[in-house]
Amino acid sequence: MKTFNSGGVHPPENKLTEDISIEVMPVPSEVAISLNQHLGKPAKPVVKVGSEVKKGQLIGEADGFISANVHASTSGKVKAVKPHPHPGGQYAMTVFITPDGKDEWAEGCNTAPADWKKLSKKEIIEKIRDAGIVGMGGAGFPTNVKLSPPPDKSIDTIILNGAECEPFLTADHRLMVETPDLVVQGLEIISSLFEGKAKAYIGIESNKPDAIAALKKLAEPKGIGVVSLKTKYPQGAEKQLINAITGRTIEEGELPFDKGCLVQNIGTAVAVYEAVCMNKPLIERVLTVSGMEIAERKNIMARIGTPFREIVAYCGDMTAKTNQVIAGGPMMGKALFSLDTPVVKTTSGILFLNNSRLNKSRERTCIRCSKCVEVCPQGLGPWLLANVAQLKEFDEIQLYGLANCTECGSCTYVCPSKRELVHWIKYAKALVNNRQKRKSA
Repeated sequence: MKTFNSGGVHPPENKLTEDISIEVMPVPSEVAISLNQHLGKPAKPVVKVGSEVKKGQLIGEADGFISANVHASTSGKVKAVKPHPHPGGQYAMTVFITPDGKDEWAEGCNTAPADWKKLSKKEIIEKIRDAGIVGMGGAGFPTNVKLSPPPDKSIDTIILNGAECEPFLTADHRLMVETPDLVVQGLEIISSLFEGKAKAYIGIESNKPDAIAALKKLAEPKGIGVVSLKTKYPQGAEKQLINAITGRTIEEGELPFDKGCLVQNIGTAVAVYEAVCMNKPLIERVLTVSGMEIAERKNIMARIGTPFREIVAYCGDMTAKTNQVIAGGPMMGKALFSLDTPVVKTTSGILFLNNSRLNKSRERTCIRCSKCVEVCPQGLGPWLLANVAQLKEFDEIQLYGLANCTECGSCTYVCPSKRELVHWIKYAKALVNNRQKRKSA
């Protein structure tokens, strides 16, 4: 069974919804569609207050090369365009739409499935770009850009990330079990862009035997390898996944295409199929609603822009013991400051927790136990990075591999002194980036 070469942890899996089928959530009473749902520049609004829109209609246009289109997730009237809470913890420009109850598609959207093999590479990329497809595993990198590496970079390995290594989350698992045909077709479309020269793999952690069986049945006859991976966090991190499947190491300063690799998420593959074959923009996604403090745990298909507050009501409300609501998984997700926050393209889950650690004393002095060093999948010294960050030595910290940290949280998870190591590393990264932006300006 394959895995990456160093570090990693195995937190309690808590896959409480792994056997719960995907449920389609009704259209909410209002959608709040963020124009910042991807890496890069936010989209530019192309609708005004009072505009009537249809489901699938463009409401935010990509602003530059690293950006992505945004579409209406239902039909209705634009109520407002203003800043609003975002799952990333900031405010972002948001288009508010009051549904008209018709849920009517824009012309040309959601057509009958077409044969993608009749399309050119350029046409496929354009459809993916127009549909606003981004990486749905977390980073939100525009997919059309990722599928267009520099001409001098030869891609020989394409990996579909079915690891879903974060505790609690089961959205990708259910997609693999319930729609394996769409997953495989999406991967075939992606592979076709590299003229048959690249070998395709689907990497799945061993705690999902039903997904492995479903995909092996459909994928292996098409020459696609299905790789069973050791259940170990962060198995689904891009660099670790590449290392586990190919043995290659992405060095500091390198990107996956420098080693001939390209990685996409399960949800992204399904979205690619729908965009290319059905002209369906990315207006909904599967996410997991779980944790110990929500009445009904579910995997739901929710419209982009659905307020978390309505998801809470749909799942029977959270308990009075809830003291932390997290967008994403417990290792890399972000605690919310408002339930008015909407679903975005990268929302993989919402967790409702009673985190007893919140009531305990905060971090204590580092005891130099080296546990954080042992579990770091990037081979860094998280304790040292945190120390230097606290001292605000931001020139020195870059010498210790700050940019290589993937913020997986393994170090914080094992620290016996309960030091918020990832917090300090993120803090340092933010300040270093701001300093570099000021210098550039």
